[in-house]
Amino acid sequence: MTKLSVNINKVATLRNARGGNMPDLLQVAKDCEAFGADGITVHPRPDERHIRRNDVTALRAVLSTEFNIEGYPSKEFIDLVLRVKPHQVTLVPDKPGQLTSNHGWDTVTEQEFLRDILNDIRAAGIRSSIFIDADERMAEFAAKAGTDRVELYTGPYAEHYAKNPEEAIAPYIETAKRVRRLGIGLNAGHDLNLNNLNYFITNIPWVDEVSIGHALICDALYLGLKETIAAYKECLKK
Repeated sequence: MTKLSVNINKVATLRNARGGNMPDLLQVAKDCEAFGADGITVHPRPDERHIRRNDVTALRAVLSTEFNIEGYPSKEFIDLVLRVKPHQVTLVPDKPGQLTSNHGWDTVTEQEFLRDILNDIRAAGIRSSIFIDADERMAEFAAKAGTDRVELYTGPYAEHYAKNPEEAIAPYIETAKRVRRLGIGLNAGHDLNLNNLNYFITNIPWVDEVSIGHALICDALYLGLKETIAAYKECLKK
């Protein structure tokens, strides 16, 4: 079954809004694991507006499931992940002040840059993933750069799903097939939710992992965290 990694950035945003330690980020992460999450994802940004660098270190010490750290591969970011050694590092092409991820890497243009970073990640024994758009060529060049997996940016899929699900998922199916032929792993994430997740997984059942944060935390305001994680896990059943 496709694994569910819960992105807890929004929990950190809520904590930071008032200072102090409410909600307790570490406890929420452990509760997510207890409620059935297969992993925890964080995306520390340079301004620390949600996840802070010391959160990353603290989380590594308490998590019992897979730990995935996303981010732009600045020197500071790479130094952090090489020190913390999570199970997976997902490289995203976000600018420092960017609100949220909104596109994948141009793996053709950035081939040399990514290859050097991936070599360092591999040498540390960490699994790597490259964030890409639903584009077969980007998948091919991500594999050439040496990544272990790619993560499909599903924002456009989510945006067009309600209007035409078949049309929305078509490029993702073709890219996912190409990824499978390349022999690398497949993740997916961004704007996946209780409405569109099962359709995505039903059509691409070989997805290794989805990373979901914003929608899941929003649903938890109404359903509760335990019930929400259970609902997302249900969506992941083929």
